[in-house]
Amino acid sequence: MIYVFLADGFEEVEALTAVDLLRRCELDVKTVGIGREAIRGSHGILVQSDLSDKDCVLDENVEMIVLPGGMPGTLNLEHSATVQNAIDFCMNNGKYVAAICAAPSILGHKGILDGKKATCYAGFETQLGNAEISTENVCVCENIITSKGPGTSMEFALKLVEVLISKERRDILASSLML
Repeated sequence: MIYVFLADGFEEVEALTAVDLLRRCELDVKTVGIGREAIRGSHGILVQSDLSDKDCVLDENVEMIVLPGGMPGTLNLEHSATVQNAIDFCMNNGKYVAAICAAPSILGHKGILDGKKATCYAGFETQLGNAEISTENVCVCENIITSKGPGTSMEFALKLVEVLISKERRDILASSLML
């Protein structure tokens, strides 16, 4: 199970690109609405999530959580007990935590990025704690995947496919998308 968390003000392209590419690979992906199931993105797009946060189950079936950026979406994710619990669950159980744009700041505030390579949206570097700031578009450090922002959404989503399945599957998908 892969949970993609959506909070009001989320960056649509970051969230939905990840959902789309992961589902193309037939992975079990659920969007989780924070506070309710209908969530409005930062550009006014209303998305009906698969479940609300109260229905999010953290167990051995969880492989990864994805935190899209956007404002005020990132702040709304950070203030969610469900998101905080999901991050803690993943970190305590060696599951993947993927965050893009401003969302790596949530991990930075928790101290999770201390001593690890990470990247984020320009200007948020000071919010990454004691991370080693990477200039890469997508950065993988152990079970943490971070990315810069909307323009790196496709590269980010393809990296999620690679870590969850394989580089070969990632390459096949990229080719089918004419990349």
